[in-house]
Parts: sequence; C-alpha cells; structure tokens
Amino acid sequence: MIKKTLLSLILIASVSCGELQQVIDQLPDGEGISEAEIGQGLRQALNQGIENQVTRLARENGFYGNEAVRILLPEQLQKVDRTLRSIGLGNLADEGLLLLNRAAEDAVGRATPIFVDAVSGISFADARQILLGDDDAATRYLEGRTATSLYNSFNPVIRESFERVGADRVWEQLITRYNNIPLVDRVNPDLSDYVTQQALEGVFLMIEQEESEIRSSISSRTTVLMKRVFALQDGFGTGQ
Repeated sequence: MIKKTLLSLILIASVSCGELQQVIDQLPDGEGISEAEIGQGLRQALNQGIENQVTRLARENGFYGNEAVRILLPEQLQKVDRTLRSIGLGNLADEGLLLLNRAAEDAVGRATPIFVDAVSGISFADARQILLGDDDAATRYLEGRTATSLYNSFNPVIRESFERVGADRVWEQLITRYNNIPLVDRVNPDLSDYVTQQALEGVFLMIEQEESEIRSSISSRTTVLMKRVFALQDGFGTGQ
C-alpha cells in the first residue's frame, strides 16, 4: 500500500492536470474498485449528506437559526423592510422574515424524498475524477445535473408551504401596507420563486459540508463501500 501511494504521488507530480485522469486509469488498483463502485460510494456520501445535514433544515429554526443558510430579504424587499420599520411596523416585518424561513423548513421536510430520488438517479460518468476532485466535487456534480428538475419539483412544495405556515397571508398584508404608503414605488415580488432558489442553495450547501467532512475524516465514512472508495482518494494525498 505504501509503495502504491508513493508511486501515485510521484506520477501525479510529473504530469499536467489534463493528463491526471489518464494516469489514474493506468495505476494499479489493488483494492479492485470499479468505476461503478466509486459512483455508488459517491451516492452514499451524498445520501449521508441528506440524512445528516439536510434533515436539520427541516426542523424548526433549521433555516432561521442557521446563519449559513438563513433566508434574508431579497434586495427589492429590503426597502420595504426599512420603510415599515420606520413607521412602527417592525414586528410585522420580523414576522414576515421569519415566515419565509418557516416556509423553507416546512418544504424541505416534505420534499426530502425529491433529493433522495435525485441522488439515486444520477449517473457519475467521471466517478474516479470526481472522487479525486475538490472537496465539493460530488455536490457540484449533483447540483449541475439536477438543479432544474429539483427546482421544478420543489417550487410547488414551497408554494404550498407558504400557505401552510401563513407566510402568504402575512406577506400580502406587508406588501399591501407598503404599497399604500404615499410616493413609494409599488412592489409585487414572486417570493415563492425567491425562497425556492434560496432553499435549494441551503440544501446544496449542507450536502457540500457533509461531503467535505467525509473526504477529510475517515470516521465520517459510515459504510464499508465509502471506506474503500474514499481510501483511494486518501492514497492520492487529497484526504486527511
């Protein structure tokens, strides 16, 4: 194993990035790990990200209590927020912001199977290259190939969640009050679209964090296959 690791490092140091995949394919594979097994190991890592991290977003304050993913007001509505606070409606503004995040929390909880299906259906055409890529390579691959379909599936759930948590009622009241203020430019934002985009960004961020942890910490690899697959990454000096 030590000889294999040293050989890997020497070969990688001697080639350009464009030749890396060719070198990888030519190296001896004492563990007998196939491309299909590497792809399955990557799917297991992404599913672990959903199980360990994304489910946290579905809890109360999963978005609102997490500064990394908390949904803030879009630029168009920041002036609405400031104006309402200036006329003594700060509590209503606070409630509106909270309910945007509550809608995302509710929607993620009900839509988790959508993300699981997306992972199970993805095909890693370059699994070995993704494995030896950046700490978020698998997450970015998933995002690049599922973002549109996830949006189309997730957006209706967000719209339903707006009604479930009362966000639609509060924001209608907020926008109506603001638009009734003399001399302001009227607004009519599509908040469900905005929250969908922000919620998906939060989901991918949390999956990315779990992927990075799996890559850097052997103890985070919870299946036999993940241990075998990411040991290959470690052998190339990319893991810790």
